[in-house]
Amino acid sequence: MHRRLGARMVEFAGYEMPLQYTGIIAEHQACREGAALFDVSHMGQAHVVDARAFEALVPGDILGLQPGRQRYTLLLNEAGGIIDDLMVANFGTHLQLVLNAGRKHVDLAHIQAHGVAITPHFERALVALQGPKAVAMLPEAAALRFMDAAKLDVAGIACVVTRSGYTGEDGFEIGCAAEDAQALAGLLLERGATPAGLGARDSLRLEAGLCLYGNDIGEGRNPVEANLTWAIAKRRKTGWDFLGAAPVRAALEAGPAEKLVGIKVSGRAPARAGAEIRNAQGERVGAVTSGCFAPSLNAPIALGYVRADCAAEGTALDLIVRDKPIPGVVAPLPFVPHHYAR
Repeated sequence: MHRRLGARMVEFAGYEMPLQYTGIIAEHQACREGAALFDVSHMGQAHVVDARAFEALVPGDILGLQPGRQRYTLLLNEAGGIIDDLMVANFGTHLQLVLNAGRKHVDLAHIQAHGVAITPHFERALVALQGPKAVAMLPEAAALRFMDAAKLDVAGIACVVTRSGYTGEDGFEIGCAAEDAQALAGLLLERGATPAGLGARDSLRLEAGLCLYGNDIGEGRNPVEANLTWAIAKRRKTGWDFLGAAPVRAALEAGPAEKLVGIKVSGRAPARAGAEIRNAQGERVGAVTSGCFAPSLNAPIALGYVRADCAAEGTALDLIVRDKPIPGVVAPLPFVPHHYAR
């Protein structure tokens, strides 16, 4: 179906994925102005029944997650490093997890190794309908609020729907059986959605200031460095009873040596992952983790880790692009405002 739609296919996390169809900028703009449809079936869906046992592995408030609601959280190792970032939805009888494609087998082994029973459903399909017109194309889910989760019938297809996504726009992530995926996608395209690929997904999430696992976060980084302390629930900061809590608490109390920041870049050339970041004195103070040209801003943007003394908004930095310093400035995140259906 992707090929029939003109997709340029690339390898990603062991899957053939559409990079783009008509063009990254056009698909990006379709999401910001209308509605775009992404195939995210490479993500790993799984079920966990024992919420209390699972909560011991993450810093989020899982026991306080009400049925029909979803939450972003982090799977941490003993050192407080981020094994994965994931979504957790409470369906009453079970929790549904959505895991990153390149980490789902690692996550599965880690969760099982800590005595938590988990049932993978990696064969299930998942699509993301994103943009201000998404709700008009999925009226079956119009009653959902941001981060609500429900089982819904969409034109006779049994779906699991959450009002969420990774673009900064309103929208939905819709799971279904693999054999129903093409019919579901076809229906949403008929209703007016624009097919969009990995290229637009990356520029959209970067404009929204959202981390990409493997680029901006990983096992070598903790939530404090990654600016993800908001994902540590208030209740968990009193008990500190989750895996990796002690080093995370220590980092929070001492302050991080490095911090993930947003950077607005001068000129037109984007600074890609790995580009060196220098301060006004010419010292290396960090490196870019993600960078692109932002269609919504008509300018390059980046995320990167910098020394803590260089992390304040407004700090002038140089990013080394093709051996030349390009001026940049630490900017507030997100670069583009979120438009969630609160």
